Amino acid sequence: MPERHEGFGPLPLDLSVAFVETGRHAVPGPLVETVAAAALLDRLGDADAACAHLPGIASGKTVVSLCLTALGPYALDADAADTVLVVDGDTLRVGARPGPVQPSADPGRRLSRPVGGTVLAEGPAVLSAAAYAADEDPAALATAAQSLGLGRALLARTVEYVKQRTQFGVAIGSFQAVKHRLADAYVLVESARSAALGAAFAADEDPAALERAAAVAKSVCSEAFSAVAGETIQLHGGIGITWEHDAHRYFKRAHGAGELFGAPAAHRARLAAGLGLTSH
Repeated sequence: MPERHEGFGPLPLDLSVAFVETGRHAVPGPLVETVAAAALLDRLGDADAACAHLPGIASGKTVVSLCLTALGPYALDADAADTVLVVDGDTLRVGARPGPVQPSADPGRRLSRPVGGTVLAEGPAVLSAAAYAADEDPAALATAAQSLGLGRALLARTVEYVKQRTQFGVAIGSFQAVKHRLADAYVLVESARSAALGAAFAADEDPAALERAAAVAKSVCSEAFSAVAGETIQLHGGIGITWEHDAHRYFKRAHGAGELFGAPAAHRARLAAGLGLTSH
């Protein structure tokens, strides 16, 4: 959050460390969406709109969900938000109410179609700010950090499980095949850690590096979390696909988070375009 709106300025490292922890504990709610909304409002260049909403976000009193209708008609966890911002073409409005709530593929997140509301801003500035929000660098970095936290939690839980689950009279963690799969998962988590925190350090030293660093982090962390979530299901065996166990929730969160604020392939395409390469 910018200092002029009671924030502390761009702090990508602090943001990442905080979001690793929200991921590790699978904290619900539109947290990344709040980051995206704050950056959108700041980029909008509308002093009245910024003053009306950013100080509340900076203080932690206001949680915001964001709906970009160009990407879909829904806002995530709008029913848990204090404010819902809706970008429809070149119009930005504050939703009057979240609308009917329905489940998503991720049981920890809900979908709503925001209804009504008042217009906050209109014109080319809204289009520009919305385009920035669609490929949101701070939100991509926060999502990457969340994915890292979720992946680390899954790996730790799976290691504990294979130490306790026995087959043929011994813990399944003693089997070489299981050790190899966990070693591969560990490599993925550590690679994601390097990407996420490396991006945060780079952006902390040079804000201009955020675009490329966030794209790398989001791509690496999303794919790593999805892979680790899949291994968690496999190594938990039958219990991993039951409603009684949390493994399926993490698996669905992994695939949902991977699509938010740019799928891995989209971020790689951005990187390739920036380097003058062709992405496949």
